[in-house]
Amino acid sequence: MLEPYSLILSCGDLKAEYLSFLATFTKAPVLYVHGNHDERYDVRPPEGCFCIDDRLVDFNGIRILGLGGSMRYRPGNYQYTEKEMLRRILHLRGKLHRSHGFDILLTHAPAYELGDGKDLCHQGFECFRGLMDRYQPEYMLHGHVHADYIYNFKRIQTYGNTQIINCYEKYELEIPDDRIRPGRFSLKEFYKH
Repeated sequence: MLEPYSLILSCGDLKAEYLSFLATFTKAPVLYVHGNHDERYDVRPPEGCFCIDDRLVDFNGIRILGLGGSMRYRPGNYQYTEKEMLRRILHLRGKLHRSHGFDILLTHAPAYELGDGKDLCHQGFECFRGLMDRYQPEYMLHGHVHADYIYNFKRIQTYGNTQIINCYEKYELEIPDDRIRPGRFSLKEFYKH
C-alpha cells in the first residue's frame, strides 16, 4: 500500500494501467490531466482515477486547477494552440473568481520559457504565465519535458510567488499541515458525467 500519500497527481502521458494500479494500492484519490499522448484514455480511461482537465477541485482546502495537453504540433486530441488554451482558461473565469483563485496549477505542458523546449511540441504556453501572474498559486506542477530533452534541465524554478516543479518521473510534494482542512474533496461531481 502507498500509505504515506494523501493525494496522487498525474501530469499526463502515463499508461492508464499504471494509474489504475496506483489507485488500487492507496486510499488516496488519483487525479490526472491529459498528456499529448493520452488519446488512448478516450477508449479506456484509468480506472478508479479522476480527470480534472478544465476543472477546479478542492482537496482538503487545497484548490487544484487542471489544464492538460500540449502545444498543437500535429492533428490529435489534447493539443492546443495558444489561443485555444487561453479560451479554456477564460471558460473557467467564474469558478476562479468564486474560489478566489487556486493553490496548485496542474498541467501537462510547462509555461512559456519556464522549463519548456525550443521545438513546437515542447514549447510552453504563455497564458500559463498570465494565470500565475493573476492568481499567484503556490505551485505549478507539470510534466511533458523530460530531463534529457533540455540542456541545463531544472526540476524546480520560481516565477513570482509560484514554485514551478517539473514532475518528470516522480516528485513528492509535502504541503504543510496548517494548509490542510480534512474532508473537503467530493467525488460527487465526477459521478455526474
